[in-house]
Amino acid sequence: MIKHFSEDWIKEWCNENGWTDLFLNRRDYWAFPPNGVMPLPIPREILLDIKAEKGFSDQEKIWVSATLIVTFLGVIFSYGLNSPMPLVFAFAFCAMVVGNFDID
Repeated sequence: MIKHFSEDWIKEWCNENGWTDLFLNRRDYWAFPPNGVMPLPIPREILLDIKAEKGFSDQEKIWVSATLIVTFLGVIFSYGLNSPMPLVFAFAFCAMVVGNFDID
């Protein structure tokens, strides 16, 4: 599972907006809203706005680099071996990675 958000980004938003005690429960970020006595999930719209502003997380950058490397190696090996199978493997790998980039 790819981590789409950096906790630093969300902590920064929480500090700016008065939310406290950020924690991750399964796949959702929770915190106490201003003057709140019960934690609430960080609104999805807020997370998407943070993502749009900040771009790729560190894990996403690593996975993008891995797909580029695997694709490049697939092209080289396909040419060298005169076989499409390395490109098929590279395509399958990239398809799985791109599928994990979906933010539910």
